[in-house]
Amino acid sequence: LSVDTLQFLLFLYVQQVNKVSLRRSLIGEEWPSPRTKSPSLVGKSAGENKNWNDQDHRAFVQSHLSEMLELLLEPEQLTASSHSTHSSLVSYEAVCALSFLIEGTANKSRTVHPLHELALWQACHGQNGYSKVSKAFSFPKLESWLRACLATNPFGMTACLKSGKKLAWAQQVEGTTRRAKIACNARVVPEVFPMVIMSQVYKQTLAKSSDTLVGAHVRIHRCNESFIYLLSPLRSVTIEKCRNSTFVLGPVQASVHVHSCDNVKVIVVCHRLSLSSTAGCTFYILTPTQPLVLSGNDAVSFAPFHTHYPMLEDHMAQVGLATLPNYWDSPMLVCNESGDTSVFRLLPPSDFYTFVIPFEMEGDTTETPGGLPHAYQKALSQREQKVQIWQQTVKEAGLTKDQRKQFQMLVENKFYEWLVQTGNRQQLDSLVPPAVGSKQAAG
Repeated sequence: LSVDTLQFLLFLYVQQVNKVSLRRSLIGEEWPSPRTKSPSLVGKSAGENKNWNDQDHRAFVQSHLSEMLELLLEPEQLTASSHSTHSSLVSYEAVCALSFLIEGTANKSRTVHPLHELALWQACHGQNGYSKVSKAFSFPKLESWLRACLATNPFGMTACLKSGKKLAWAQQVEGTTRRAKIACNARVVPEVFPMVIMSQVYKQTLAKSSDTLVGAHVRIHRCNESFIYLLSPLRSVTIEKCRNSTFVLGPVQASVHVHSCDNVKVIVVCHRLSLSSTAGCTFYILTPTQPLVLSGNDAVSFAPFHTHYPMLEDHMAQVGLATLPNYWDSPMLVCNESGDTSVFRLLPPSDFYTFVIPFEMEGDTTETPGGLPHAYQKALSQREQKVQIWQQTVKEAGLTKDQRKQFQMLVENKFYEWLVQTGNRQQLDSLVPPAVGSKQAAG
């Protein structure tokens, strides 16, 4: 495995977009301030989440463009103090690395090209200072050309929420929906992976399996007390600042990243899982790479993937994921100097239950792909035996018709109490079959 060195340099450099100024702490304010505002995803606000703000991304690149270009220069193009000169030349390889951050169109066409392809177009040579002799670009001309052309990503998160198609959901139960924003930019994005954004969904059950989701980058933000089923092959998923929610995802081709979440359950087959600043979260996963436990996590549980839906194995094949190897139980601690492994645990088999996806779909998958580890399968079998013994005991008790009726009411009352105490009542209540028929519930 390897990465392009120049691209990696840029990747490290742009991490500064989230840098918090220490200056405030000098004038008596707490740092970080607990009073920072919630992110406003459409407008701008002082405490806004910069990961979601395309205007901030452009402003960062504009203000740091000169330094970024200097990072990519060959040593002989720099002065003794590591700065560029008017005669410095930027190599074609450096512009290829910049394509990691910048792409665009020519003549307002809908076809998007990486930066290095646009830079080589004959019509742009006069502006960006490309020389066919040196096969390099003039530093000052390239910088001014980039500054003049740089615009906010028209297919990014802000644009998606402003002008993207508002998604309809086959299974959506009435709740507090006024602030919820669910949008997709598939219709406006030219030939790249579409983006689906779900923000501020509260006390909802949402389910979808459709072409809109296939290959999509999904961004889930500030969802609370909700159950979200996205049963299609996905490209990547980010779950950020969510609480008390369950996410059941189709196979994810690239990565699932969970950040700043409390008490969420994530059920997924994915190429890679990473988590940071989470607390009390449980991950039921099937993955060919070790889950990355980054900084700031607490009370994390890992468990084997434990569910299925009819199209699951077909979707796994579409994104190139198999049942083996499976490293769900081998998390890797990153950014932990003490090596303290107590931030996570493997879920005890005694606490393990299978998960039923309550929607009908066409397809052939009828069981959890790859099965369950022996200890977990044994715990389920023992639990099933207890149920069978209980049923047999009731059957052999010789109760009269009135006694059976009274006993059934007692059991149902106890079950209802358990639903309320565990919070599962909301999930059951939200699964009211739609009028058209349950086969559309996942559509």
